[in-house]
Amino acid sequence: MAYSMTGFGAAEGAVAGRRARVEIRTVNHRWFNLSARLPAECGAAEGEVREALRREFDRGHVSVSVRWADEGIPGAGIDWARAEAVAAVLQELRDRLHLDGGVGVETVARQADIFGGRPGEGGAVVGWSELAPVVMAAVAECQAARRREGAVLQGELFGRLEELDAAVRRIASRGPERLVREGQRLRTNIAALLDGRLVDDARLAQEVALMADRLDITEELVRFSAHLAAARGALAGDGPVGKQLGFLAQELGREVNTIGAKANDTVIAHDVVQMKGSLEKLREQLENLE
Repeated sequence: MAYSMTGFGAAEGAVAGRRARVEIRTVNHRWFNLSARLPAECGAAEGEVREALRREFDRGHVSVSVRWADEGIPGAGIDWARAEAVAAVLQELRDRLHLDGGVGVETVARQADIFGGRPGEGGAVVGWSELAPVVMAAVAECQAARRREGAVLQGELFGRLEELDAAVRRIASRGPERLVREGQRLRTNIAALLDGRLVDDARLAQEVALMADRLDITEELVRFSAHLAAARGALAGDGPVGKQLGFLAQELGREVNTIGAKANDTVIAHDVVQMKGSLEKLREQLENLE
């Protein structure tokens, strides 16, 4: 199952006698990149949070936010000791720097960790074992969202691969006819240049063989089909496949360029243009695949 790198998940639960809310947002990124915002009480668990998310998400930018869901709720209480300390520091700052104005309730109320405190708690340290159930519930929600979007993305990618497969089959069916036509064209041009003089059949056959070798795209078609099969297999498998498919898309592009350079055929050239367009769309969609 393919996973998108875009997702969101949230969960709430009881943590250390309070109610915590965890939100996880993920977007595409080449590597795993974590941004974590935790309350001061949960700071000791940040390392465990990072390791847990690193195990769950192979790559992408992951933003995790943990906050107390009861902050600012009437009746939740005020951390009076912290409020008094904040007011005292602000007053000292005003006096030392000779600033105008007073320290009002609005200024103090805007400071962090004033509301939501509980008298006598004193900011108890919250460990990973207490935080883990809520974090992992948010991870499950985020992964479910990534899986749903990944299923849609997987269907679109299979469609792009089908477009490429159809084009390469059209080119393969036209290949032999193209070589015969080019051989006839070479014979006609040589006969015109000789202006009625005898043609050295052995030399002509040699030139036709050399031309056929230069224009032959059999190896490119075989490699292209092999890369397509590998891409289909990776996309149908389990686990992260974005990097593998990105590499295969590069190889497919290389073969398409070679086919286009050797084509010397208008119909094949049109198919090559279409294949390049499908590959470009494929690469764009791969940017969001884990």
